[in-house]
Amino acid sequence: MELFKNFRTVWKGTALALLVAVPAWLLGKQFEVVGAPVFAILIGMVVAQILRGCDGLAKAVAPGIAFTSKKVLQYAVILLGFGLNLGQIAMVGMSSLPVIVATISTSLIIAFTLCRALHIPRKIATLVGVGSSICGGSAIAATAPVIDADDEEIAQAISVIFLFNILAALLFPTLGGMLGMSNEGFGLFAGTAVNDTSSVTAAAAAWDGMHPGANTLDQATIVKLTRTLAIIPITLVLAFWQMRQAKKTALAGGQGTAGGSFSFKKVFPLFILFFVMASLVTTVFALPAAVVAPLKTLSKFFIVMAMAAIGFNTDVVKLVRTGGKPILLGACCWVGIALVSLGMQLVLGIW
Repeated sequence: MELFKNFRTVWKGTALALLVAVPAWLLGKQFEVVGAPVFAILIGMVVAQILRGCDGLAKAVAPGIAFTSKKVLQYAVILLGFGLNLGQIAMVGMSSLPVIVATISTSLIIAFTLCRALHIPRKIATLVGVGSSICGGSAIAATAPVIDADDEEIAQAISVIFLFNILAALLFPTLGGMLGMSNEGFGLFAGTAVNDTSSVTAAAAAWDGMHPGANTLDQATIVKLTRTLAIIPITLVLAFWQMRQAKKTALAGGQGTAGGSFSFKKVFPLFILFFVMASLVTTVFALPAAVVAPLKTLSKFFIVMAMAAIGFNTDVVKLVRTGGKPILLGACCWVGIALVSLGMQLVLGIW
């Protein structure tokens, strides 16, 4: 009965997010460099302007929109785990590990430093740093619920990542040619220095078009998947940090842990554990592609639905007005990652 009651409350907003997600998904297939999540946010923001003129409709869909932007996003992350065969990715991508570790560390250090120096909101800085260093929108989707980021913070981070995805896909193949990079070197460069998977494949495909027979696309994709594994330790560390902060707050308020209000179950994001378990199931049981592929597709579609809901709750004017510092942060992370990727290749003799 409770489940039915909840369904009656959220179905309208969830259905609206679904209606926006379908055209966004189709547009994302046509324009992969932009990606369906960005289209979903943009369409969602347009629909939000219409909803603001219809108070009754806005109130009716509000619970479902909140459910989609939070819970459906968590379900997407859990399903994302089924696409990570830890053994296969680690075995194939082990040679790229030093470059991956160096680039991820660089982005996170830059994000932490500029967060303090420029007084950028901590959650936005975290999302941009993680999105830049790991795998763009998927990393933001996994991290946002862990740090309890709001919809506008998520939209801001996604927008910043989108900007530098486009620039990377357009500029990096030409840059690699000017620098005289080998096919192997560019595959590693694209896999470590480009934010989102769609842009990695776009940049690698462009390189292959410029260098017939290069076949860097497969290598760049494997490197990118290896980099994606960092979602697991990063989200776990952030989850424990959030839990520690919540515990400190509870103790400071005189609530204690014995009879107070602090609860591990309430504070720790259990969906992250389910995400890790999904990865382990895929790894241990070597799930075939016929099983994994639909789950990965559903995960990506759920992310698009969640981004549509986030677009509904995003103030366009505020997003533009506050975008300067996050864009500067994204630019610094992007340049830092690119330079470190190239520098590590020179040191390791891969270039």
